[in-house]
Amino acid sequence: HPRDTELIVAASPVPQAFAIPGSPGRILVTAGMLGALRPVERRVLLAHERAHLTHRHALLVTAATLAAAANPLLSPVRSTVVFLVQRWADERAAAAVGDRATTARALARAALTAGRAKPSCALHFTDRAVTRRVAALQSAPPPHLRSVAVAVLALRALPALGAADATGDLLRLLSHVLPH
Repeated sequence: HPRDTELIVAASPVPQAFAIPGSPGRILVTAGMLGALRPVERRVLLAHERAHLTHRHALLVTAATLAAAANPLLSPVRSTVVFLVQRWADERAAAAVGDRATTARALARAALTAGRAKPSCALHFTDRAVTRRVAALQSAPPPHLRSVAVAVLALRALPALGAADATGDLLRLLSHVLPH
């Protein structure tokens, strides 16, 4: 496909859609999925997949997957990361389309369509969390917590900075005690 082509439509009756990370990222949608959705719902689908590409959700999921592979106790973290990136993409799609109800309907229709076929990853619709995602879209949008996120990240960085400072102090003390 040409480099400037974002959308790839596969002539498959199996309803699927997913973002393919890379440079450039692509969105693959099957004819089966496009045929199952109304035009406005197709816009939701594309906005959802575009959000995955824009925010590099594949990197977050891959990092969580690798962490869970290294430590099986982190499997619930991986599940949570997958759910949260799907919700993030849902919210971005709702903002792009300007209608949370339409986004919820598109999500439900795609889930029902994908559920009739063999399991697929279309907007991660075969995940049991789809009902939670639809319910979230039917409520008020989440508040913008950017300042809270920055504060949490800053607080998480403080121990590392404190350890670096303490290490510097220890090295200075040892340089006076140990012979040169």
